[in-house]
Amino acid sequence: MSVVARRIRATPERSASETWQVIADLLAPDRGDARNELMSIEGIASSIISTESPKDSPIVVKGDGPRVRIYCMFDDDAVSGDDANESALAECPTAGEWTMSLPVENEDVEWVKTALATKTKKVTVREKSQSVDDTDKQQARSAEPSINMEAFLRS
Repeated sequence: MSVVARRIRATPERSASETWQVIADLLAPDRGDARNELMSIEGIASSIISTESPKDSPIVVKGDGPRVRIYCMFDDDAVSGDDANESALAECPTAGEWTMSLPVENEDVEWVKTALATKTKKVTVREKSQSVDDTDKQQARSAEPSINMEAFLRS
């Protein structure tokens, strides 16, 4: 499993909602269901961005392709943009089946979870100090050794 990271310039370079627009453009460049779902949570996501939660703890998207980790840059880093990487992704991470995990402050987990539940099933929330499980269940299963007993006993 590969991981792709992007660093998006946020406040004061852009407002939180403009930052979410840039993120949505990266994750769902085509107008469709994924784009509509991302835009349906714009207010929630903008609120999370305004708390600077995605500064050190990424927004993570798991789809059919590589994992995408999105960090936001704030203050002088956002203005200078020296470490920014807002280039388009080689693959659309929201094509097919996908999920997203948003990092939030511990005290915000419950209200964000409740707010997201009314809008989407694909986007979840986690306390920003929690890591995201990057193991691919199918990949983990195929890595487990197995013995074909029928073929073994024929020998």
